[in-house]
Amino acid sequence: MYKRERMNRALTALAGLALVGTLVGTGWALLGEQARDRHAQEERTDFQNCRRPAMPAASPGSSGLPARRLPAFSHVVVIIMENKECGDVIGDRHAPFLTRLARRYALATSYFAVRHPSLPNYLALTGGSTFGIASDCATCQIHATNLVDQLERAGISWKAYIEGLPRPCYPGAAAGGYAKKHNPFAYYTDVAGNPARCSRVVPLTELLPDLEGGRLPAFTWITPNLCHDMHDCGVAAGDRFLAGLVPRLERALGPRGVLFITWDEGETDSKGRCCEKAAGGRVATIVVGPHARRGVEVALPYDHYSLLRTIEDAWHLRELRNAACPCTRPLTALFSAPHSNAGA
Repeated sequence: MYKRERMNRALTALAGLALVGTLVGTGWALLGEQARDRHAQEERTDFQNCRRPAMPAASPGSSGLPARRLPAFSHVVVIIMENKECGDVIGDRHAPFLTRLARRYALATSYFAVRHPSLPNYLALTGGSTFGIASDCATCQIHATNLVDQLERAGISWKAYIEGLPRPCYPGAAAGGYAKKHNPFAYYTDVAGNPARCSRVVPLTELLPDLEGGRLPAFTWITPNLCHDMHDCGVAAGDRFLAGLVPRLERALGPRGVLFITWDEGETDSKGRCCEKAAGGRVATIVVGPHARRGVEVALPYDHYSLLRTIEDAWHLRELRNAACPCTRPLTALFSAPHSNAGA
């Protein structure tokens, strides 16, 4: 009788342990499902994030994504397009090249312009601030440290290729397809007023000879003209232009280069629930290059200060103004973890 009671108690205890194990396993499974759900919200591959509500802002360290550091870029190329929301380009039938490019590389789908109109966004990308400018003024000047100052101080080569620019150091507001408001370097007095510096802001026609001659600088800025940037001629014209240009740039990037394609502003005032500094519409940003994550959409909140900060952090430059804000998240999540021999 006593042995039977002890056996029953033992069986009861074992059943209890089994139940606890089941509950714990279920709990871990639920936590795993929640983590996967969160990860699925932040990263997708079905190109629907551009049409979903933007994710709420969160501190840069709380994304739930694996921690990554930025690669040490050998080359950075930035192409600025115009006036299109993310959902107007990615997945649109008039943008087959850009849609394929986004599918092949990494796409930020909750990336926001800083404000309207164009010029403040170009200044944000190169100076970390709009400097109080809220128009496309042609005669305003910026007396402030900018990305060019940082690059030259660090010994990093740079050049800006502006389609339609009549000549280096051209001071005019417009000429054919050229618009000064899309050339931020013309506003910084220590660039525009310095012949050695403004001679590095050149017509786009100089790009192909530089590529063919192996002379792509470490930092390259490209502004297409008013047709090719989608401002005047629409999505299809810009897509065709990039289809002819981007493959050449990809070949020149080398194993550690990166190309960013973004839009200065959208056509709405949308900021979703993103970013303290952004209210210029939700635009696509594509990251192209060997270290870009493949076929991933990241829906974490970014803005133009994020792109500037990404460049500065990768090259160990001091973050300028709003790029240094704790609210500004670098684009780290769009890159794969660098290999230990990345600098080789």
